[in-house]
Amino acid sequence: MRNELIKTQIADHVAIVTMDAPPVNAQSRAFMDELIEVFDELNETPGVRCIVLTGAGKCFSAGADIKSRAKLADGVAGDTYRHLRRAREVGFVIMEMNVPVIAAVNGPALGAGMGLAICSDMIVASTNAVFGLPEIDIGLMGGVRHTMRVFPMSLTRRMVLTGWRVPAAELYRRGLIEACVEPEDLMDTAMELARNIASKSPAAIRLAKRALNTVETMGLKDGYRFEQNLTVEMTRHPDSKEAMRAFMEKRPAVFGDGL
Repeated sequence: MRNELIKTQIADHVAIVTMDAPPVNAQSRAFMDELIEVFDELNETPGVRCIVLTGAGKCFSAGADIKSRAKLADGVAGDTYRHLRRAREVGFVIMEMNVPVIAAVNGPALGAGMGLAICSDMIVASTNAVFGLPEIDIGLMGGVRHTMRVFPMSLTRRMVLTGWRVPAAELYRRGLIEACVEPEDLMDTAMELARNIASKSPAAIRLAKRALNTVETMGLKDGYRFEQNLTVEMTRHPDSKEAMRAFMEKRPAVFGDGL
């Protein structure tokens, strides 16, 4: 990993991915390319069972790099669509990970920055975090479809049409994020959740992520059948037998990193 704009540390089966592009972790082309590279690499890194995504400094991510975004219209033919494809993949590379991703939102998460949080599996936030879609005030559009997956219709429309920045405490009150804690407690909260996930069978984690990612857009019966087939697949894995033995013997299960 380059560890330039995106810094990565791995310990105890958890990868901490820190966006580090001062001052506000704006998403330039270089930023997006490196973020995609990091998540693709972590997707195939043995021993990584959970990822915590956060931002350096006082901002999670302020979204698109407006200075570079403004130059697209005057660039080489095709630059706009290459940028749009890259921006889509930044979100989908997180959503499609084989392991869970926890967004530890340490400050403003705006526009494409909020998109990174929304595309994660879970969100924990500090009390100074806000979530917003300010595109309507800067001559852009975007973020609606991802937001509608997680937020209610009225809240999504208010954010899109007014640019309202929602405090993390309000999202927690509505049950839309997992925690809202003091800034000094944010990473401990995220890591406690990540370590809990990392204690599970790597094979089970990957199958569970496959189920979560797949059944969301399926009908009830087809989705349930898909899950049942994954259950059959899991019962044939050695980790399934170890989990059952550990339960019967009243001890913690011990899992290897094999899939």
